[in-house]
Amino acid sequence: MAALNRFYYPTKYESRAKVVALGVKCIFISHQQKDKEAAKKIADYLLKAGIDVYFDEYDKDLKLHNQTGNPKAVTQAICNGVNNSSHMLVLVSPNTLYSSWVPFEIGYGFDKTELSVLCLKGIQVGGLPDYVRTARIIRDIYDLNLAITTIKGKTRDFLVENKMIIDSGNSINPLHLVMDSLIIDKY
Repeated sequence: MAALNRFYYPTKYESRAKVVALGVKCIFISHQQKDKEAAKKIADYLLKAGIDVYFDEYDKDLKLHNQTGNPKAVTQAICNGVNNSSHMLVLVSPNTLYSSWVPFEIGYGFDKTELSVLCLKGIQVGGLPDYVRTARIIRDIYDLNLAITTIKGKTRDFLVENKMIIDSGNSINPLHLVMDSLIIDKY
């Protein structure tokens, strides 16, 4: 079965307990709106890898609530997205520091999901906000591919051979414009 954006999935769950019990693997993608293009590339990469995502770009209700200035409904839409996800991937860029929603999403999802932080291109190790430093850090495409192998429970070779991921050093990897390829001295 192909991966999908969980917003479109007909069944919605009230809690992560149900998501975990059913073995659902879905990543909630938390990002600042100025990073929407990078978030879409990452969402598409995860979908190609066979992992469901909750990516707000496709949530028509959330867009409407944002446009009409209804923060209570926006909050509920975010909570619904997190409740239907097993993982959360927080995209960090300089824009993240100015987000009012990313800290809320992290706070709501902190004990409900497996939290990871993905550094967009050029983010230095010391450049991460304090509120994300307790999570798993994905510094580059290599780390993202490693996270995908863990979530999928498949080897890197299997995923590459089946064209579900592309090696971090491969110049055709679609994430080269938004993420670093490999950081040798990570820590």
